[in-house]
Amino acid sequence: VQLQASGGGLVQAGDSLRLSCAASRRTFSSVGMGWFRQAPGKEREFVATINWSGRSTYYADSVKGRFTISRDNAKNTMYLQMNSLKPEDTAVYYCAAGLTPRYSVTSQDYNNWGQGTQVTVSS
Repeated sequence: VQLQASGGGLVQAGDSLRLSCAASRRTFSSVGMGWFRQAPGKEREFVATINWSGRSTYYADSVKGRFTISRDNAKNTMYLQMNSLKPEDTAVYYCAAGLTPRYSVTSQDYNNWGQGTQVTVSS
């Protein structure tokens, strides 16, 4: 599965963005997916994950209540709706496809990664 992340940009604190992750193959619909991010000088961290059907999701505490992960299996696309953005959300955001239908917060459970999209939130 090849993944293409898009939708990043430069916004002000409090604004919203929606990231998209388009997958190249129909096997997308059978695996869990996730979003991770990496800020300058920091390690990559988990943001949100969703199972194959979209019925189960899980979020990092830092984004819970502000971000929403979803997927449209008919379009082979996953989304991350980000509201009430904060400067500390600034990072390169990566989408990833998992090894199983379940969701996972662990990067080792993902074997396909997109190229990343930059999100910059100014104060």
